[in-house]
Amino acid sequence: MKSIRWVAVAAALLGAGRPSAGEEAVVTYKSLAPDTALELAKAALEMCRSRGYQVAVAVVDRFGQPQVMLRDRFAGPHTPSTATNKAWTAVSFRTNTRDLVRPAQPGQPLAGLANLPHVVLLGGGVMIEARGSLLGAIGVSGAPAGEEDENCAKAGLDAIRDKIEF
Repeated sequence: MKSIRWVAVAAALLGAGRPSAGEEAVVTYKSLAPDTALELAKAALEMCRSRGYQVAVAVVDRFGQPQVMLRDRFAGPHTPSTATNKAWTAVSFRTNTRDLVRPAQPGQPLAGLANLPHVVLLGGGVMIEARGSLLGAIGVSGAPAGEEDENCAKAGLDAIRDKIEF
């Protein structure tokens, strides 16, 4: 009787990794082309420059892996990693970073986020979405406040919007 139970458990475990009926064995997803990611970053950088801000801009794919990093000449040494981590935070939590600031304050439901590695709870990390598909995120760091970083990121998105709406 015990051996029958073990066989049933083993069969269930072996079958756990297989797709169930209706599930695909291969997943297809959309991704930004490198040239589009670069165009996005350049447009965000140019918007910040036009406002007098020296920033770094990072674009990450849907898995949080960097695709593009641009740093203006006089942007602070912390800005490349901060921009990358803002983008990583946005894509990881599928939320623009500015929207995470309030719920992550001490005593709030997401207060523990501040203790996680690579999480940056400042404005400037914005998801890149097209028709319900998450393509990645853009992070900007170096403007005087997170709101200005976010405005530059959104200007970059506006510059490529016609290319990603599929």
